[in-house]
Amino acid sequence: MRWDQLFEDLEAQQHEWLRREVETEGRITRAERARVHLGDRLAADVGRTLRVRVSGVGPVVGTLVDVGPDWLLLHDPQRREQQESLVLTGALRSVEGLTGRVDERPRRRSLRQALRAVSRDRAPVRIHDREGDHLSGTIDRVLADHLDLARHADDEARRSAAVRGTVSVPYAAVSMLRRL
Repeated sequence: MRWDQLFEDLEAQQHEWLRREVETEGRITRAERARVHLGDRLAADVGRTLRVRVSGVGPVVGTLVDVGPDWLLLHDPQRREQQESLVLTGALRSVEGLTGRVDERPRRRSLRQALRAVSRDRAPVRIHDREGDHLSGTIDRVLADHLDLARHADDEARRSAAVRGTVSVPYAAVSMLRRL
């Protein structure tokens, strides 16, 4: 009879130990999930086709090419060969197509570095703002918190005679930039 009580007591202790272990694992999982940033999930899914909703633009579909700390680069295979969209993560409203994987490696190329690369190429761009408007031209200068855009027609190269003026655009107003 005492053996029965001993076994029952041991079994109860084991059940309590398992309950606490499951509870602790649940807390660890929740704590781990609480540290996952959207950029970490995006970085793990480079190469996947995503559908993102962007403030002032609406839905954009493309293959995720690269991710920075405050931007992501999408390539639209349905458009021209060089159709790329640089989307600021602050302008994202939703992302469809993520797998749930996480890549926590640091992403060092800032928005300014990405914009400097576009500026060096002298590629004509269309800058979409968060209110739904857009500007076209060539990026002349990339500064601390804004860029200078030389305005010209979409189908013209940046030449002095083609430039209709220069506009300074704060990064906080930009939602997406597309090469033309």
